[in-house]
Amino acid sequence: MKIFNAFISSLTLVSLNVVGLSQVQAQPVGFTFQKVPVTLLGNGCPGGTAEGILNGDTLSITFSEFEALAEPPKVVSKSCNLRIGLNVPSGLNVQPINVKYLGFADVPPGGSADLNVRILFEGQIVPTNNNPNATFSPGFSDVWSKDVGIVLGTINACKNPVSSTFGINTNLTARSPKNIPANQPQLETQIRIDTIDTTIGHVLYQIKFAFNPC
Repeated sequence: MKIFNAFISSLTLVSLNVVGLSQVQAQPVGFTFQKVPVTLLGNGCPGGTAEGILNGDTLSITFSEFEALAEPPKVVSKSCNLRIGLNVPSGLNVQPINVKYLGFADVPPGGSADLNVRILFEGQIVPTNNNPNATFSPGFSDVWSKDVGIVLGTINACKNPVSSTFGINTNLTARSPKNIPANQPQLETQIRIDTIDTTIGHVLYQIKFAFNPC
């Protein structure tokens, strides 16, 4: 009888462990697919065209275009400031880890182009592990990419949901060549943010998250 009882107890313990393991494995790791509010401000991004797609470990921001184009002898500066509403549901402990964006620049002799980016959280500038900005010298004509690590603590929503706001302020400056002889072609300076992914639209920025246990 003792052996039989011990055998039953062992089976019960194994069953409880299996159930517990299944519950742990069933816990979602990542965000469910959802749309989040995005506001665009600035002279370089069409108002009302932005959308945020939150899925898994990625927040993708989509909108139509962002470019600065300067004809001689002009200097053109375009800004696009994003404000992204992020609601973290209870049961998650998330940490933003990097922001990704890429683009193209075409700089003729005598011109230059600048990319300036500031990443914000709750209105404060977020420190970065690498330079989010870039300067493109005369003769540069190529694609460029940025995968910027950000230094930000966790958003702890283990017990209660948390509402927060991300910001990405971007300024593109294109400087055209000056004093071009009349017999020379009028070369334009161009810099733009390009699409990262088209499966859910024109994704121009992506924010990645890591998930920590509660």
